[in-house]
Amino acid sequence: MILGIDEVGRGPWAGPLVVGAVVLGGAQIEGLTDSKKLSKKRREQLDILIREHASGVGLGWVDAAEIDEIGLSSALVLATRRAVEQVTASYHEIIIDGTINFLKDTTKGRYVTTVKKADLLVPAVSAASIVAKVARDAYMIKQATIYPEYGFEDHVGYGTAAHIAAIDKLGVTPLHRLSFAPLAKYRTNDMDLSRTDPKATAALKITSLIREFSGAKGGSVRRQVQVVRTTKEIGDNGEDVAAQYLKKTGHTILDRNWKTKFCEIDIISQLDDTIYFTEVKYRRTSQQGGGIAAITPKKLRQMKFAVEFYALKNKISNTNLRLQAISATGQPPIIDSVLEVV
Repeated sequence: MILGIDEVGRGPWAGPLVVGAVVLGGAQIEGLTDSKKLSKKRREQLDILIREHASGVGLGWVDAAEIDEIGLSSALVLATRRAVEQVTASYHEIIIDGTINFLKDTTKGRYVTTVKKADLLVPAVSAASIVAKVARDAYMIKQATIYPEYGFEDHVGYGTAAHIAAIDKLGVTPLHRLSFAPLAKYRTNDMDLSRTDPKATAALKITSLIREFSGAKGGSVRRQVQVVRTTKEIGDNGEDVAAQYLKKTGHTILDRNWKTKFCEIDIISQLDDTIYFTEVKYRRTSQQGGGIAAITPKKLRQMKFAVEFYALKNKISNTNLRLQAISATGQPPIIDSVLEVV
């Protein structure tokens, strides 16, 4: 009952990093080996057999924007944790291909053995290599229909001559890892923001317009900036009220406005054995709609990633983590709703 772990996609210039985690249990599958030594057809055949007969299969994905945000080393840790969390089958040992224990700061770290070339030697690790490779290749082939001129179906994101030529001609896509040295010249503030939040792109355009006309219409611009500043101050007041509410209900405030390039968490607090990550939404009046409704599915995904990154950075592995939203309205602000996000 071994949980085998292997990664695919460490070196490509584009696309996600994927970690596979497999418990074969009693399944006997002929032909398991390092996925790179198999033909595409054979990998896909074995992938079907693994998914049908293995006791447990998990995949952990980290996309390009996340890799750029936290770096490849942390991305490997995060992808491994995501993969392991999906495996519900029992196992008594974990074997990771390579020399690094990506679970060392978790409760599972003591059960890990790292083995060089484990994808050739341990069937469960071979299976993990195969399911990760097949899943990632299928994803990149799908992306080729969205970005047909890049040839993702052939090179699956690696820095081939054809891929380099496409980048030189067309630039980069949201799939590209701008933290990688060959693509560093494409990494601008505008592009980083536009990959995570379309509203940020609009804000950049507004900022550019203000700069462009600051000489001719300086007085008008100053009035506009003052309005923005006042709105921010009111929003900050809403966060202050939310923090006071949390304190009154027994929370200890751990951090305020904790930021990554990917997302910002307004308040991080702890109550008993649970850490809460709270998004505060403020509306001047109730007629503007509920603040909770402003948390879009995309924003929720960003918040979840920020929580995972916070736990990773602070080596938190055995504490409950919860997302929470607080809505405030009026001036001065008052709390009108508190919602734990499931």
